[in-house]
Amino acid sequence: MRIFIFLYLLVVPALLFSQEKPKPASKNNLDMNTQYSSITDSVKKKKAKIATIDQYQIITLEHDTIYADTSLTIKSAYKQNHLRKDLFGLLELSNIGQPLNTLQYSLTSFSPYPEIGFTAKHFNYIQADEVRYYSAATPFTELFFNTTINKGQNVDSFITLNTSKNLNFSIAYRGLRSEGDYINQLVSAGNFRFTTSYATTSRRYSLNAHFTSQDNSNEENGGITTVEDFDSGDPDFKNRQRLQVYLTDAKSFLKGRRLFFDHAFRINPKAGNNNLYINHQLNYENKFFEYNQPTVLSSVDGIDEPVKRFGESYVTSGINDQTHFERLYNKVGVSYENSLLGKFNFFLDDYRSNYQYDKIIIFKDNTIIPDNLFLQINNFGAQYEYQKNKWNGRFLYSRSITNQSLSDLDAKLRYNLNEKIQFDFRYRNINKLPNNNYNLYQSSYVSYNWSNNFKNEKINSLGANIYTPWLNAEVNYTVLNDHLYFTDTATEAQREIRQQLVRPFQYGNAINYLEIKANREFKFGKFALDNTLLYQKVDQSEAILNVPDFVTRNTFYYTNYYFKKALYAQAGIVFNYFTKYYANDYNPVIGEFFVQDKTEIGNYATFDLFINARIRQTRFYLKGEHINALFSSSNYYSTPNNPYRDFVIRFGLVWNFFQ
Repeated sequence: MRIFIFLYLLVVPALLFSQEKPKPASKNNLDMNTQYSSITDSVKKKKAKIATIDQYQIITLEHDTIYADTSLTIKSAYKQNHLRKDLFGLLELSNIGQPLNTLQYSLTSFSPYPEIGFTAKHFNYIQADEVRYYSAATPFTELFFNTTINKGQNVDSFITLNTSKNLNFSIAYRGLRSEGDYINQLVSAGNFRFTTSYATTSRRYSLNAHFTSQDNSNEENGGITTVEDFDSGDPDFKNRQRLQVYLTDAKSFLKGRRLFFDHAFRINPKAGNNNLYINHQLNYENKFFEYNQPTVLSSVDGIDEPVKRFGESYVTSGINDQTHFERLYNKVGVSYENSLLGKFNFFLDDYRSNYQYDKIIIFKDNTIIPDNLFLQINNFGAQYEYQKNKWNGRFLYSRSITNQSLSDLDAKLRYNLNEKIQFDFRYRNINKLPNNNYNLYQSSYVSYNWSNNFKNEKINSLGANIYTPWLNAEVNYTVLNDHLYFTDTATEAQREIRQQLVRPFQYGNAINYLEIKANREFKFGKFALDNTLLYQKVDQSEAILNVPDFVTRNTFYYTNYYFKKALYAQAGIVFNYFTKYYANDYNPVIGEFFVQDKTEIGNYATFDLFINARIRQTRFYLKGEHINALFSSSNYYSTPNNPYRDFVIRFGLVWNFFQ
């Protein structure tokens, strides 16, 4: 009821205010894909200049620029979630903000440098290359709100302004709190971002910098103990709090802070056909991961003895595993820019990291688990950028000059046939060091202690994309060598008493992965059908990389204007489906998904009903998620013992202000 009251209070005043007589549109007005400009524009003096949309720029780390967009499309509706991006190819668990199972493997990102690990906990973590910088003619604000599961809310707000033409600041905060339907499932996360951009009037010096402080806290219940209770459809278990879970007081916590600078200085005072730059990039980051479990033993119906879910432990209560990680990255380069030949950049970088625990463990067989991994790596590299007529390319190669063997070849090429048709090609060959938690991990659980010296992972990938008004398609072919993964090493006897003993391994053979993805939208007057289809094929001698063969999303919807075109609305239904496969399971102790071959999930469909609306620069979203859960069988899972979410009604909005 509170959702509908909130929607009423927001929509009705906006509709009443929108009944004023529309003024003729000017070619210089801020174009928001509607005949109405912002409210503040209507009270400006007649002689005052009105900012155009191309003066509100959003800039990536690689200096690609897009413009602020307040239009309402089905593509923007897909991004109405806590990550603010399209989640096709990712499978959510029952609560918002929990780890996401990967259906489309090509969504996995790679870096030649080792990270802390705990990758399942990083979906809510904003990486350095995901931070955006801004340039705004007037202060620009965005407010995002979305309801969650039971108690809680999801907000994301930012404001950016230019104090002068050359200097911009932005400040943003994303907050998430969601209780969830099951015991011990609360999610609480916060992401603070501060950015600044500066450039001299002559563009001789330019700077992009940011600071982030992020934390992600998850109550961990380990999944339900008896899937038969969930599958039964027994009305008593429709209250999900009655379903037994393995862990009732466990929690994981990831925290990180980052300071980032990327700046360049042109040596020649005036820009010309030939320019020489000195570049520097600094990235300092520290992270902390903690797994906390006060009660070690679990109770499972049908098993008389208390269950030691993760095996034997050194302590009888109060598990508190802590991992610290600190990284400093510096890159210094010289760039030569020629108006005819393009831009050449030669650089050296220095990477230093310390992955640390507070003790050294020595086993009875003299096996030693050290307390840290310290790495110092130096690379040299070159990058070439070319942009001429219809061609745009960026080619990067780097290689280590220290003892560690790592390299990265990344070639991107874009061809614009015309304004509506575009071709993208990419080839990448990366030789990367393992993430630190593969080589070292310490825990109060005996089986969760290891020290390894794994080989580097080698990834070769070739991809092509085409974007047209009729079809968007992509093809990716990837070969993985020395692939690292986690799997459950528990014996059949240990599985009978519900133990889960996960450790890292390296696959010595090659894995061949093919992906074909296509998107096409058909329009019939005011009706439309948006279709996205993914086909995947894996060739491997053992079942290490597991993905569904087919994933599809089909959205049928109706659009129209109302109230003399003051209100633009969409209404429709979304169909999601993926074929049955051996999905990875999730382990909270190490914050990772792991390979399993005992239980298949999938081969079920979910239907979402939605109504989206836009009034001026405000967009409203009302969705009934997984509506068929009201009458279908309870056979929907995100991992073997973590069900997908039940039917829920959610409301959200995005509100932009151009002052």
